[in-house]
Amino acid sequence: MAIIDIIQLVLVAYLGFASLYIFIFAFAGIFPIRKRKIIQNTQRTYAVMIPGYKEDQVIIEVAEDALKQDYPSELYDVIVIADSFKPETLATLRKLPIKLIEVSFDLSTKSKALNKAMEQLPDDYDVAVVLDADNIMESSFISKLNNSFNKGFMAVQGHRVAKNMNTRFAILDAISEEVNNRIFRKGHRVVGLSAALIGSGMAMDYQYFKSMMKSIKAIGGFDKEIELRMLKERKVIDFLQDAYVYDEKVQKAEVFSNQRRRWLSAQFHYFSKDFLTSLKHLILKGNLDYFDKAIQFIQPPRVMLLGLLFIINFLSVIFNPIEWIYTWLAVLGACVLTFILSIPLKFYNLKTLNAVLTLPKAFFLMFLSLLKLKGANKKFIHTEHTSNKVEAE
Repeated sequence: MAIIDIIQLVLVAYLGFASLYIFIFAFAGIFPIRKRKIIQNTQRTYAVMIPGYKEDQVIIEVAEDALKQDYPSELYDVIVIADSFKPETLATLRKLPIKLIEVSFDLSTKSKALNKAMEQLPDDYDVAVVLDADNIMESSFISKLNNSFNKGFMAVQGHRVAKNMNTRFAILDAISEEVNNRIFRKGHRVVGLSAALIGSGMAMDYQYFKSMMKSIKAIGGFDKEIELRMLKERKVIDFLQDAYVYDEKVQKAEVFSNQRRRWLSAQFHYFSKDFLTSLKHLILKGNLDYFDKAIQFIQPPRVMLLGLLFIINFLSVIFNPIEWIYTWLAVLGACVLTFILSIPLKFYNLKTLNAVLTLPKAFFLMFLSLLKLKGANKKFIHTEHTSNKVEAE
């Protein structure tokens, strides 16, 4: 067998598995998530924690908006964890009916900020809610969370959606978020597996979260470490399709590149750390959820997968015999169908078509990110936020 055929076999095995994997869960996402029965009817107390690093442009409006939930105000606190904020920002925040906790670190991380806050907060909360400093909750968000906790879940991921689509990269980022929601959250819940956490718009049993966070020192990808620990303990993470949190999408190419580099670095780190353990738990304990999570971390990003398959198919038509052409077309077809199934109808418009023109640039940036992964999960990479405007759909 020629060297080129061996290389193609390896690529088909990897990229074919990746395409089939996401297609299966995208297809599963067509169907509704099986509903659990309510096992208790309790109004819990919530600590809505909003850590932020130099987020002076957005944090005041976010804090004000977080106070507008339709849930009883005496049953939830908004807690802003302020790292390196300006004095005038802090002065304005102190005037709001929130809890303000100031923190400062030589190396700032989300996990450090959350741990420091929980050291100072009382232990009488039932649920911890984690937001990013740019996140806007819909007014019924906590009420919907409470309904899920009444069904016996210990952790819930809300439906994070774009609040801005003002640039082509923001549109691509918004689409990417929804594709991941379909595959790694809704699709997984439909087949009975846990939803993936995103790091914001998520909620967890307060005491469990506080206890677990004490031993989490992650600089990047702390949500991935939480997932792995929970799934190892066979705890199920729910996904609330109709509980929306609006999140600012990246607007510039360099921000897109930095963000993806951080995510990729965290994924590869946790795959190498947990794959063998998860395989052992699958074989000895039948823990598919934990193993599936480790497998997710070796998946190529969707934009990179699509770009690679288009390039390979172009080269295949020129250089390959007919059987290889059909093989690569089948793999590409599964990937394209995944996107068709996963992208919400609201994105099928001229703005999206215009944004698609930036896909080659996005692919190139993702490829460059792979070359700069070393050390990305060992240093804090800040994504600056600039807008709180939620665009009408």
